[in-house]
Amino acid sequence: MPHVTTDDGVRLHYEEAGSGYPIVFVHEFAGDWRSYETQLRFFSRRYRCIAFNARGYPPSDVPEDWTRYSQERARDDIRDVLDGLGLAKAHIVGISMGGFAVLHFGFAYSDRASSLVVAGCGYGAQPEKRQQFQEETARTAAQIESKGMVEVSKTYGAGPTRVQYLNKDPRGYAEFLAQLAEHSSKGAANTMRGVQGRRPSLWELTDQMKRLEVPTLIASGDEDDPCLDPGILMKRLIPTAALVLFPNTGHALNIEEPDLFNRTLADFFHQVESGRWPRRDPRSMTGSILGM
Repeated sequence: MPHVTTDDGVRLHYEEAGSGYPIVFVHEFAGDWRSYETQLRFFSRRYRCIAFNARGYPPSDVPEDWTRYSQERARDDIRDVLDGLGLAKAHIVGISMGGFAVLHFGFAYSDRASSLVVAGCGYGAQPEKRQQFQEETARTAAQIESKGMVEVSKTYGAGPTRVQYLNKDPRGYAEFLAQLAEHSSKGAANTMRGVQGRRPSLWELTDQMKRLEVPTLIASGDEDDPCLDPGILMKRLIPTAALVLFPNTGHALNIEEPDLFNRTLADFFHQVESGRWPRRDPRSMTGSILGM
């Protein structure tokens, strides 16, 4: 199986399709590279598409020590995928946990990204939600360790921002749930504890957002409540950001609304590649209502 090796010795499995300018896809906690199958099929007609499994997600390696999982490590694993494939730059796309990693990649390695897609990003990011989120991540990690992913997937995959997918596409939802149940219990628990539970609040990153110059598309479902306020925060602070909301949509918007997701990204990439993606006009940020 194709893989790249990170600078700390972890082998990451990847799949690729197509040729042309590269797009790297970074999956969410409840997904893996298979979550991007509809994107690989669509974008590989014009791009070289790479989707990889994060550490902890077989056939990528599953380090036993949970401290080898972190937000910084998830960020650097994207860099190591680029390095391992000899890619100087790429469009970088992430959903949820992957969206956080893509945002941090933009902060640290802006010269390696032609654009950033930060989708479904914001769980537990609000200051007033931090304690609740950390308690829930610790409890979820413990449940995964004690019950296993086959059992925990039934409840984790049926949360308040997943039912939208179930209602729209029961067949697609069943496939999502079956793939989630196949995840490594050790890897999932370590990821929940090391990455999710320790990542900083977006409200602690506002200075870095203001300095981010990479063209950025922020996307959320309008029924993905934990991501709405964080999406607005990023839109207001990142000077090169646009925000798009998918109507009547939950968390995993790329599998729930694949056609809309693909068309939205295709238009975004086209604007970036043609040099037409704008920086926000400072006249729109004066605070005035009427402009008088």
